[in-house]
Amino acid sequence: MTIMQWLTGPNGQLFSSSSVIVILILMLFMSIKLYVSYRNKHTYRLLITAISLSIARQAALVALAFPGWNLSPSLYLLSDVLHIVSFIIINFVFMKLYTYRSAQLRIIPFAIMSFATVCLAAIQIMIQPFEGMDRTVGDFSFPMLDVYSIVVTLIILLATRNADMNNKYYAGLVVFFIYELARVAEGYVFHGSQPWLLLLAMLMPILYFSLLFILLFEWVIERLMSTYQSSIVDGLTGLYNRRHFSSKAEGLLASSKSVAVIFCDIDNFKRLNDTQGHHQADGVLKRVAEIIKEEASGIGAAGRYGGEELLACISTDRVKPEIVAESIRKRVEAETIVTISVGFCTTKDTSTIQEMVKLADEAMYYSKANGKNRVTAYKSIPASKRGMSI
Repeated sequence: MTIMQWLTGPNGQLFSSSSVIVILILMLFMSIKLYVSYRNKHTYRLLITAISLSIARQAALVALAFPGWNLSPSLYLLSDVLHIVSFIIINFVFMKLYTYRSAQLRIIPFAIMSFATVCLAAIQIMIQPFEGMDRTVGDFSFPMLDVYSIVVTLIILLATRNADMNNKYYAGLVVFFIYELARVAEGYVFHGSQPWLLLLAMLMPILYFSLLFILLFEWVIERLMSTYQSSIVDGLTGLYNRRHFSSKAEGLLASSKSVAVIFCDIDNFKRLNDTQGHHQADGVLKRVAEIIKEEASGIGAAGRYGGEELLACISTDRVKPEIVAESIRKRVEAETIVTISVGFCTTKDTSTIQEMVKLADEAMYYSKANGKNRVTAYKSIPASKRGMSI
């Protein structure tokens, strides 16, 4: 027996369906985790249902692949119905996941297509009862369902041509369409005379479900990254939140000979809010945050302390903190409509990050009390003024 004969016979179907089932089980596991972890229960419930139906379909194909088994014709019909319905539901779910906020996707058209599948199966039975079916074409055949499967694939291909979907999704639809054409052509036209068509019909499902697996895996990774980012990053400015900034600063302190904390506060920010509105003020805050982040890049980390108070922790092994602080101040003055008051301190002033933030904050207040739009080093504050804030 040649490899081609093996792949195009019952063993080939066993290999194809077993491979697909393994992929589907992995997808099912991810779907259950999504269902448990996130609030969009309805979509993930549908995904679990669709994957379960696909597993049932592949199990039926394994059973149907062995001609010696005396199986009921209803199993052939059930296999075709599961094939179409699971495809419809899976496409609805992936379109829902990837166009959730950019398109108003309705379930009704997909429900109608699924209901039509059941109706066509009933009509097929009425037109050609099981007892009168011809076993010469792919054992039991259901022409109406096979044609409808191609039609459904074309409908979804055309309906999603303008949707902002992942390229792998479109590739999957094309692969599925090729699979449908190969399956129908082999069953109704060539009747097994073209081994390459049989091979195509065996391998295309593996490729199709592999693409779906990659899509779902990427979705899970995006959700995990989003969850992680939201736990460490301030949503408005993109800077580290206070807790994670402290963690990054502690790590920097442990790995560097000396560090500095630079504390920045936007001057007259409340007035900006009152006169130009929150939207304009938020835009200014984000731009100031970008400047601080850029200046700290490569030498430290930047964070949002609260409100309009932003700060950076930098290594001073190769740079002077007063130069970085002054660069931030100058850039904010030149590139935005506001100015900032800046204060900084170094490990020469204290040895802990918590105390450094406190002293840099105090230096910032000294800048604000003495004209604003200036940089103050904590060590330059007169002894009589230390420990005071406005």
